Amino acid sequence: TFASARFYAVVFYVALGFPMSGRADDQIVIQKPVNYAIPVCLQGFSGEVDSVLKFDLYILGMDITSADRAEYIIAGKNTDHVEGSLAMTGNVGVSVGDVHGHTAGKKTVSSYLFSRAYSGGNLRVQAHSLAEDVVKEIRKTPPIFRSKIAYRSGDRSRGEIVMAEFDGNHPIRLTHDNALVGGPAWVPGGHILLYTTWMSGVPNIIEHEISSGMRKNLIKPVGSAYSASVSPDGRRVAMILNRSGNPDLWVCDINGSNLKQLTHTKDEEACPCWSPNSQEICYTYNSGRPSLYKVNVNTGASERFRTSGVGGNITDPDWSPDGEKIIFTSGGGGFNLWSIPARGGEAEPLVAGEDPCWAPNSRTVIFTRRVNHKPVLSLLDVPTKHVKDVTQISGDCSQPCWAR
Repeated sequence: TFASARFYAVVFYVALGFPMSGRADDQIVIQKPVNYAIPVCLQGFSGEVDSVLKFDLYILGMDITSADRAEYIIAGKNTDHVEGSLAMTGNVGVSVGDVHGHTAGKKTVSSYLFSRAYSGGNLRVQAHSLAEDVVKEIRKTPPIFRSKIAYRSGDRSRGEIVMAEFDGNHPIRLTHDNALVGGPAWVPGGHILLYTTWMSGVPNIIEHEISSGMRKNLIKPVGSAYSASVSPDGRRVAMILNRSGNPDLWVCDINGSNLKQLTHTKDEEACPCWSPNSQEICYTYNSGRPSLYKVNVNTGASERFRTSGVGGNITDPDWSPDGEKIIFTSGGGGFNLWSIPARGGEAEPLVAGEDPCWAPNSRTVIFTRRVNHKPVLSLLDVPTKHVKDVTQISGDCSQPCWAR
């Protein structure tokens, strides 16, 4: 029970002369490499709750293991609601019994971190809440387990825009056009999506209010308009337009006014994405050799990234919310994800895949990968390279976009 877990924590702290606080704020923390997969043990959970916890924690760079190998014990139960506690294991020479009635194996509990009961929503929601608390304690990263994604569902000739929870649960189809569609982009706040549709035969950017289903053109249709990307401050939209005769990078206000052309080349710009401070845009430029550039929206000054060693076409850049990295796709004999420091530096290969998009925590990425030649959505923990397919979604899925 929670009472017994709390009792053992009290005994432990008193025995060593520690002040009781319910947290171990004064504990000595040994820093591990960022790519270190933390071993944790789950005890007492069952069914859907156990599955949700395993999925969530693996995606945040934790390995589920036995108690004698674990650095943390996550113990609890789920009946009509979820209860859970978190403790750090270690050979401290003091036996504190067990956690929630489950023996901690060869290791003893050295730091009792929290013990909580969860209510509200169903068991799945409560399991996500417990996982969020664990991640905040162990990884010190913002929670993502109740965030939303949007993506394209369908084959190459037609499809629909779908919204779902980050792990693919509760998908809701937002369009019913049976037309070529793609490139969903969230407006900050998670209530409006932009995407490109070919319903009229020419690509055009649509603004879609999710709650009402109301749709309208973002800008007046003149030529092709596609690849919308909304600035993090919600004030502007970057896009690709061919009004000058070539696909160039443009920006406008969020209401579609004040169009401004940023590039003026005879070649092709594509795939814009914004910096977290909403002052720069990263995009791809193809003049025979694909390149990655960034441009200052206010001054127009541009800079090319060094991508030596990256083969094939470069597409789909996305700037991490913390401003540190840009992830992108390279294609040629297969698609692969790479990341590069936003301040410039060497590109680093990650995993096979395409269409990457950062989560709000700047650690997790959702992307498309091929399984038996079929596109499926997958989640990547960038430091540990942990990958999990979003198997709750059926059909061909691609171009995911994380609400943030």
